[in-house]
Amino acid sequence: MLSGQASQSSPSGFSDSVYSKKMMRVLGLGLIAVLLAACTNNSGSPAPVRNLNESGSSNASSLGGGQTYTVKPGDSLRKIATATGVDENTIIRLNNISNPNNIKVGQVLRLSDKGDSNVGAAPIASSSKPVARPLDSPASSDAGASKATDGSVTRAPDAAAVNLTWPANGAVIQGYSATTKGIDISGNVGDPVVAAANGKVVYAGNGIRGLGNLVILQHDNGFITAYAHNKTLLVKTEQSVKQGSKIAELGQSDATSPRLHFEVRRQNSPVDPMQYLPVK
Repeated sequence: MLSGQASQSSPSGFSDSVYSKKMMRVLGLGLIAVLLAACTNNSGSPAPVRNLNESGSSNASSLGGGQTYTVKPGDSLRKIATATGVDENTIIRLNNISNPNNIKVGQVLRLSDKGDSNVGAAPIASSSKPVARPLDSPASSDAGASKATDGSVTRAPDAAAVNLTWPANGAVIQGYSATTKGIDISGNVGDPVVAAANGKVVYAGNGIRGLGNLVILQHDNGFITAYAHNKTLLVKTEQSVKQGSKIAELGQSDATSPRLHFEVRRQNSPVDPMQYLPVK
């Protein structure tokens, strides 16, 4: 495509016929350049969607009508979102990422709702250490979410494997559902938010839209807990924490009122926190 439009009248000093010939020549050269660019891909696959690095190569490819992206050294979710034109939060949701800082080189990320359901899994690592995966953003609205439970929730059979304590002292104002993926606990701005179990900080930041200031802890036996909408974060990535230690101050970041959004993941899948927390 040409970068600008030709003037509708001939430039001064040129006859109409000469000007027309020159324009035809420019258009012809432009068409040849486009055809040569299209033929450069000798593999026969569609041309890459966008470029990410300075070399001009791209890892975005088509898959069943959707798109994927293979993570390369130096990539981050922000860079991938900029390069592919897909919102960072959408990439996190589509690929079930719980730790945005822990994407792996070689990991294939889904860029649309269509495609192989196995896309998004990180490559198998040589270490047996569990890998935190992206956290889905809860809906920004409370509409359609279940309300606080009445204490009749059945306790999970493996609840003793993580032995959680309450991360905040307020009442549950929004219950668990497939949409919320966690519970909301009310409180006042500045109230303490504590670690629900011994663990290690795998994420502390505000890079996931809709969750505000967020802390994610990794625990034994494949469990992960997440603490969102905080006012202030008091821990850093890679820091070890003890159960009951203060990790943040309750806030209202990306929320309609002061609250703590609390999630529990078991083997990277969201579960109802009420089935793991002690009865109040």
